[in-house]
Amino acid sequence: MVAVTKCIIFVACLVANFAVFSPYPLQSTDEQSAHMQKLRDVAYEEWTKFESTRQTNFELTGLLSMLECSLCKFGIGLLQRLLLMNATEEQIVSITTDICVFAKYETKRICQLVIPEFKDEVLYVVDKLVLSPEEACGILFGSSCGHSYDPRFFWNLTLPDIPKPPVNPPKPPKAGSPVSRVLQLSDLHYDREYRVGSKADCGEPLCCRDNDGMPGPSTPGAGKYGDYRNCDSPKILLENLFEHISSKEKFDYIMLTGDLPAHDVWNQTRSDQLLILDDITDMVLKYFPGVKVYPAVGNHESAPVNSFPPEFITGKYSISWLYNEFVNQWVHKAGWLPADTISTLKAGGYYTVQLEPHFRLVSLNMQMCNNQNYWLLLNATDPTGELEWLIDILQAAEINEEKVHIIGHNHPGSCTKAWGWNYYRIVNRYESTIVGQFFGHSHDDFFEMFYDEKTLSRPTNVAYVSGSVTPFQSLNPSYRIYEVDGSYKTTTRAVLDHHNYVLNLTDANLTNKPKWLHEYSAKKAYNMKSLQPADWQHVINNLKTNNTMFKDFYSYNQKLHVTTPCTGTCKEAMICKLETARTDDPNLCKDKFYTTLTQHDQWDYRRKNKKC
Repeated sequence: MVAVTKCIIFVACLVANFAVFSPYPLQSTDEQSAHMQKLRDVAYEEWTKFESTRQTNFELTGLLSMLECSLCKFGIGLLQRLLLMNATEEQIVSITTDICVFAKYETKRICQLVIPEFKDEVLYVVDKLVLSPEEACGILFGSSCGHSYDPRFFWNLTLPDIPKPPVNPPKPPKAGSPVSRVLQLSDLHYDREYRVGSKADCGEPLCCRDNDGMPGPSTPGAGKYGDYRNCDSPKILLENLFEHISSKEKFDYIMLTGDLPAHDVWNQTRSDQLLILDDITDMVLKYFPGVKVYPAVGNHESAPVNSFPPEFITGKYSISWLYNEFVNQWVHKAGWLPADTISTLKAGGYYTVQLEPHFRLVSLNMQMCNNQNYWLLLNATDPTGELEWLIDILQAAEINEEKVHIIGHNHPGSCTKAWGWNYYRIVNRYESTIVGQFFGHSHDDFFEMFYDEKTLSRPTNVAYVSGSVTPFQSLNPSYRIYEVDGSYKTTTRAVLDHHNYVLNLTDANLTNKPKWLHEYSAKKAYNMKSLQPADWQHVINNLKTNNTMFKDFYSYNQKLHVTTPCTGTCKEAMICKLETARTDDPNLCKDKFYTTLTQHDQWDYRRKNKKC
């Protein structure tokens, strides 16, 4: 899996397999210029420092967290030095490709494709970067990696000078009250190149594709409806899912929470991404005619992946090519969004829609908090003014007695620190207005808690993180339906329950009869009276002490395809993630349950379980 923080490091090298490192063996030949030799000498010097840091520190801290942090500093430092030495783009690509190959980050083919994919934009950012590697990597990975002293990268927005209304717990709806049903689809990752029967263990980040060839006679190939082995969604999986939902389920609208393209991020173009966007829009229109769909922007929508420049980046690096197409697809073609969303869609990929009187939906572009969006290293202060806009929307909603649901792709606990902490403050200020938050990105199934900022003990809100449609990596495809307090005078618009559905891929591929099964109801599975924040905190408390409940929770988290058990530090890290809706906060996860968990353990858990 590609992480764009590593694209900064090696102009997009892949490090998912964490192969054994080789010494950097690059030596210039007689034909190479003296300048190129100096550049390679610098690369060797930086590599030697990185190797020394790695060997000294990896035993003392979490392996994966320290690896990413050290690689980040090495990569940015190397690129900055090469640019100061007036290295050409061609020379930098040559050196970083050699590093990628010799360090065994990925196959030679992937290294030779992925670096050109990212080189233009990454080199532009690094060339204009005023931060040191320590500062830049601290922004991306948090204070355990480094610190930035630039106020542009840890900032606070001013909330309106209007007192927060008293918090009154909502009353449960009376029996027989109207209930709305809302479908959430997330992380479809449609692979147009999927080929049934092809190699599913291909040695690359994404397999089951046309160019992977066929496996040996004793090795099963890619399944018809998908595969657990690093493969994305074939078209037949999406069509079967949409056909099943359209014929079996009833719902009022769809939340489509991002990540439509596949994970072949080393070989994507803008036209590729727009084609996928068009294909998915057509499929949804075909199977759900007349149904309103509210999309959110995923990190894979752009090319290169995670590249979402703020509004001050214009010209050939501007993101307008994508935002304009959102308008074309979602407003003009599909008619899902009204015309008054166009201005904010074009400005920043976010919007708000009034669903009914006193009920509003907000779709946030969470790529403005994505710690793999390297453009934020130039200036991360509320990019595109999205959070200022959100404050205005929520304050108006409070005045007008509206309830608000927020949707997005990246979940808040994965955000850059400054953006995430400001969002946390906003959610707490408007806790009586925001009655639902819905995200995706992680591919597995969990939730994140918000607490009052004074004591970090009173639950104020919950963010739901739904599982993916794609089986990437080693998960069953899934979708979710929420039951929400419906349309009547005293409605709370609160989430009353949610139901998860999964497809057993093994069974579907063996029988050629895919069956989408009801996996669980949150209310029944966890014996909840309601789904208010306090009730979810009660679930967390039970997960800490009830091993049977935690085992069930972990099975649901993995969508009924558990490959390894989660005990000890894994269990502590997973439950800590539920209590951490803002990143890099040392004051969370401090009760007596956490006996061994360190900050590096938390980062390692997130990194090991990262599938997006």
